[in-house]
Amino acid sequence: MSKIEIVPVTNSREQREFMLLPWKIYPALRDQHWVPPLIMDLKKKFDKTRHPFFLHSEADFFLARRDGETVGRIAAILNNNHNNFHHERCAFFGFFESINEPAVATALLERAADWARAKGMTALRGPANYSSNDTWGLLVEGFEIPPVILMTYNPEYYVDLIEKAGFGKAMDLYAWWMTDAHGINPKIQRLGEKVLKEENIQLRTIKMKNFWSEVESIKKVYNDAWSNNWGFVPMTDAEFEFLAKDLKPVVDPRLVLVVEKEGEPVGLSLSIPDYNVALKKINGRLLPLGLFKVLYHKRAIKHVRVITLGVIRRLQTNSGIGAALYMETFRRNAAAGFHEGEFSWTLENNALINRGMKLLGAEVYKRYRIYERAV
Repeated sequence: MSKIEIVPVTNSREQREFMLLPWKIYPALRDQHWVPPLIMDLKKKFDKTRHPFFLHSEADFFLARRDGETVGRIAAILNNNHNNFHHERCAFFGFFESINEPAVATALLERAADWARAKGMTALRGPANYSSNDTWGLLVEGFEIPPVILMTYNPEYYVDLIEKAGFGKAMDLYAWWMTDAHGINPKIQRLGEKVLKEENIQLRTIKMKNFWSEVESIKKVYNDAWSNNWGFVPMTDAEFEFLAKDLKPVVDPRLVLVVEKEGEPVGLSLSIPDYNVALKKINGRLLPLGLFKVLYHKRAIKHVRVITLGVIRRLQTNSGIGAALYMETFRRNAAAGFHEGEFSWTLENNALINRGMKLLGAEVYKRYRIYERAV
């Protein structure tokens, strides 16, 4: 058998090879569900001089080669903000792709483990691109359904590749599907309406003309509301601005809800149309003609992804505010013409939010996994 060589990405040609490897793997599999990411976004993601992650942390990229052919890739990631926030010594692996050969995947994962050990880390966790605020997790159930916007996707054989390399489950992530065919749960509706009527709660849509001041308010809610969650890392100002710039073109202001109590933002619901329906048509290239194709095919988008929904920590025991947010998210998405969608993702151990999903009538239809191994 030919020797597998793991080489670091050191120049622009290798960086492009790393970036474009999925266009080699997925077409060869005749995979009908893979949605090619935008190449212009990938260029920013892998550019250490542009992506704000590299202002506080580090990553190195590696290619697997056999007989001169590239057959896999991986990133070894040290997220200093994660380790400082959680008091851990954990490295991550991300952007993992491989042909269906355990020897290739194991060589890549061992290289990432060696890298982590050299950095003084005790565990390697992933897939994580670069943190829980980015695309996270390996798809382990739901391969027959296309991914929605900003969710990961991978061939089913990746599960065996990673587990055969000695990795076990650290945490599962749920993706829920919901339709408004049966209406909203009466219990949620009664509680939500009661809160909006009797408490000093206001619920409004985002004001796009004040977009950056709105982003500042949303950042404070986001960094507080999810701060007790496993794996969560607060976003820096630069990271939040980077994400907001990327999301602004696809934001539908009718689908972004802010909850205020006594004039203070205390809750957030962010839904976006599933632009993967349109992006699938352009093979990752927005220019010169891809943009027109996206504008044409976006008419076919009939569902949304609810990316985030929650309230700040000190009010999380007040289930009425959460109920009001669930209720209005349900109502306003339907009023905008979106009658079904994915809520993703939630942690398997987040009993409060998962109970809320079930009360809404949502069902888990996909499962993603974060793996871990000692190094």
